[in-house]
Amino acid sequence: MSSDPRLHPVYKSMNKPLTIWGAERRLFFMALVLGAATFNLFGSLMGGLLMFTALYLFASWASVTDPQILRILLNASKFRRRYDPLKRDGFVVKRVRRD
Repeated sequence: MSSDPRLHPVYKSMNKPLTIWGAERRLFFMALVLGAATFNLFGSLMGGLLMFTALYLFASWASVTDPQILRILLNASKFRRRYDPLKRDGFVVKRVRRD
């Protein structure tokens, strides 16, 4: 067995999130569906377009900031917080009297 490191080519397209108009595709379709639902509920084209535009801008910002934010938010409620109180150092509380 040789000690030479192996090189495996990784293409850029493998690590890029799938986007539509710069927004992650699931967030884009959520914005599209909620815009259509707003249009159907209120019967206002302007309301539907406004809702889609607002959600699309949020989706594109979230995609630029962190492409995996949707997955993180949806999975965050499934897991309990892990907190070990024994890992913390003790602290001393001093009471200062003012006369």
